Amino acid sequence: MTTATTIFSPELAARFDHLVTIYPVKRSALIPMLLYAQDEIGYVSEAAIQEIAQRLDLFDLEVRSVLSYYSMLRTKPAGKYNVQVCTNISCMLRGAYDLFEHLQEKLGIGHKGVTSDGLFSLEEVECIGVCSWAPAIQVNYDFHDELTCDKADAVLNTYRARAAKEDTNHA
Repeated sequence: MTTATTIFSPELAARFDHLVTIYPVKRSALIPMLLYAQDEIGYVSEAAIQEIAQRLDLFDLEVRSVLSYYSMLRTKPAGKYNVQVCTNISCMLRGAYDLFEHLQEKLGIGHKGVTSDGLFSLEEVECIGVCSWAPAIQVNYDFHDELTCDKADAVLNTYRARAAKEDTNHA
């Protein structure tokens, strides 16, 4: 596939071209491609599914089957800041369910919901790997640990301020 016919940025299209050359079986590049596509677009769109299938000589259905299996892959847009609340055992024992309920109320959305302004999405997830510092959340790729409801509010305010600053800089 030429980068001229891609829906992705030239940089990502080039990365995809390289990915198919480093695996002994092209299909092995599927999950990395889905993750990179999601990072660039915000979710895995129908057009992304079709292009990735074409790049890997797969049927769209094969891509959808893998996509539906992994909870970290989304088929709908998430907020600019995707808040993932770990509720696995360590976090659960240290108040993760209370924290998740607090964030649902604070943001006015439920699991897999997106705020009306598109700034935040919220989801309950399994272990994010910071069990010693529970309860924890991950916002996009940033970890925040040893949280209380007040500390979580401060985290949200930090991202709100960051978004406001970005909006001001782009205006």
